[in-house]
Amino acid sequence: MGAPVDHTVLESSTTYENPASRVMEPGPLSEAHPKGDWRDYVSVTKIGITVANLMMVFAGLWIGTTGRLDMSVVLLTMLGSALVVMSGTCLNNFIDRDLDKLMQRTKTRALPEGRLTPSSVLKMGILLGIIGTVLLASVNMLTAVLGLVGLFFYVVAYTLWTKRTTTLNTLVGGVAGAMPPVMGYAAVTNTMDMVAWVIFTVLFLWQVPHFLALAMRRADDYRTAGFQMLPAVRGFEVTKHYILSYTVALVPVTLLLFALGAVGKVYLAGMGILGLVYIVLNVSGFFMKDSIKFSRMSFVYSLIYLTMFSLLIMIDRV
Repeated sequence: MGAPVDHTVLESSTTYENPASRVMEPGPLSEAHPKGDWRDYVSVTKIGITVANLMMVFAGLWIGTTGRLDMSVVLLTMLGSALVVMSGTCLNNFIDRDLDKLMQRTKTRALPEGRLTPSSVLKMGILLGIIGTVLLASVNMLTAVLGLVGLFFYVVAYTLWTKRTTTLNTLVGGVAGAMPPVMGYAAVTNTMDMVAWVIFTVLFLWQVPHFLALAMRRADDYRTAGFQMLPAVRGFEVTKHYILSYTVALVPVTLLLFALGAVGKVYLAGMGILGLVYIVLNVSGFFMKDSIKFSRMSFVYSLIYLTMFSLLIMIDRV
């Protein structure tokens, strides 16, 4: 990693070497004779990310349902969404395999170490995407289209393009991350009304402070690999301003679901309190000397905030 990096001042004009241009050494295992097993194939689907997305799909299904949930719609939507998300994570692993070799956190993944071949992961990603889209289309075409839009933004716009070229990549990736609850909502309503757009906006805004807090913790790794994450390029103070700004925008948008009559007063009170705490926490980041400790606190709370958002929707749906 070299000498310690002073995170307090990182000029935006600093020029970084593009690690993608370096000559990459082969992994410890030959791609011609991979040694991977089923666990390696599971690892490229990123089960944790998939489960988190399914939680949001179900929240969308729940808030969009009037009366009793149709279990066939629920099962098809959940399975189709899971496969589309897994498709994206496989293709993400395939595309990032060169720079993943440079990061401590990712250099032992199945592709950088050569336990799986790139072609097998690419084929797996494409196949999962096709099957998942067909399942979503069996529910309705709007849900399938939303799934494809999310997949495009995650794989092409985020992973292939902006993640390596601009600090705006978090906003681009936010489009993909905001799709799961909207897909769930569209599965039972077959429409994109104001409730759907509010849900989309909530998830879009939430992802900025969530992922920037995570990126602060991994700034050195991202800088080494050449990923253009805001903390690695512009520094922690700039990142804290972005985290706070998007948190302030997020909190009132979550309350719009009450204004639209989709949820009740329990949701309103709960999200109001959670939002106020979130803002205060991210303001405190400017007064904390340990920026990594702040980023860890903000990241953990963002997960609590999203989980409670989903639970309160389920508890207090009107």
